[in-house]
Amino acid sequence: MKIGIIGLPQVGKKILFEVLTQQKSNTQDNSRDIIPGVVKVKDPRFDKLVSMYSPKNEVPATIDILLLPRIEKNAVSSGEVFAKIADVDALCHIVRSFEDESVYHVEGIINPIRDIDAINSELILNDMIFIEKRLERIDKELSRKKDTAREKDKEILLKLKAHLEKELPLRTIPLNKEERKLILAYQFISMKPMIIVLNVGEEDIKDTSLLDSLKLKYKGQQIEIMQVSIKIESEIASLSKEEQKDFLSALGIEEPTVDALTRLFYKTLGLISFFTVGKDEVREWMVRENSTAPEAAGVIHTDLQRGFIRAQIIKYKDLVSFGTEAKVKEAGKCYVKGKDYIVEDGDIIDIRFNV
Repeated sequence: MKIGIIGLPQVGKKILFEVLTQQKSNTQDNSRDIIPGVVKVKDPRFDKLVSMYSPKNEVPATIDILLLPRIEKNAVSSGEVFAKIADVDALCHIVRSFEDESVYHVEGIINPIRDIDAINSELILNDMIFIEKRLERIDKELSRKKDTAREKDKEILLKLKAHLEKELPLRTIPLNKEERKLILAYQFISMKPMIIVLNVGEEDIKDTSLLDSLKLKYKGQQIEIMQVSIKIESEIASLSKEEQKDFLSALGIEEPTVDALTRLFYKTLGLISFFTVGKDEVREWMVRENSTAPEAAGVIHTDLQRGFIRAQIIKYKDLVSFGTEAKVKEAGKCYVKGKDYIVEDGDIIDIRFNV
C-alpha cells in the first residue's frame, strides 16, 4: 500500500517527507523525480506491547510513501505527473497556510481553499480526459459491431463523466458491486482516498478555525483533513528523545503531530492492525478491514493461510488490563476462532496451522 505526497511548489512536501521517513530526499527539486520512502506507523499499542515483552526483535507496521513530482497549474496538459500518481493507493495533498515572505507562493497570495480546489480540479480534469478518450474508442468499436460488454463499459463511463461534470471526485459517486467490477482496470485519480495536510505556522498550531471551516466546506467529499506545522515537526525530529519531551511539553503537545498523521494514513487506506507477540519478537501487521483470520494469517506467511486450522485471539485491552497472557486465559478472555472470524483492530493473534 502506497501513499503519494502531492502539492504545489514551496508548500512543505519535501520537508514533511523527510520528517516522516527520517531520510534525506537527495534532491533539491522533485519537479520530475519520484522519491520513495518508508514510514513507520506510530502506534502507542505497539510501544506498550514492546514494554511488556521486552522482545529481542521489534517490528512496527510500515507504509510505503512516495514524494511525487510537484503539480503546477495546467499540469494535466502533459499527463506525465498523473501517470506517476496512478501507482499510489491514496493521496496526501500538502496545502500551505503559513505566512513567510522569504518563501514564495506561485499565486503570490496565501489562499488554502483556492489551492485545494485547483489541485482537485486538475485531478477531476485528468479523469474527464481519460473517460472522453475511452468513450471515443468504444464508440468506434461499437460502430463496427455490436458488443454487450462494450455497451456496459460505455454506460458506466457516461455515469462517471456526468458525476465529474459536477466538479465532484469519483470517490464520492455511489456504485454497486457490478459497476465497481467494471471499472476495476481503470486507475481513476479522483477515486483515490484523499488526505489534506494544512501546513500552518507555529503561531497557529492551536488555532483550528481554518481547519474547522475546511472540514465543513469539503464535508461529503470523503476527504480527511488535519493541520500540521511542518517547520515545528522538522525541529522536533532533529531532537533527541529527551529533548523532544521537553519541547512538546513547552508547546503543550502530547506527541508530534506527524505521529497522528501516520495513523491517519492507516485509516485512509482502509487498514487495521493485529499483533503477534512473544519474547523473541513483537510485530505489528497490517491487514484490510473486514479480513478473515485466514487472510490475516496469509499476511504473515502464505503457508499459514494455506494450512490454517484456528486462531487464538486475545484482545489488546484485555492483555493490558490483566497484565499477562496467563491471567487473560484464567479470566476466560482468550478466544479460539475459526475461518469465518473477522479480525478486529488490535487483536493479538496466534495462528495454529498444518501444511
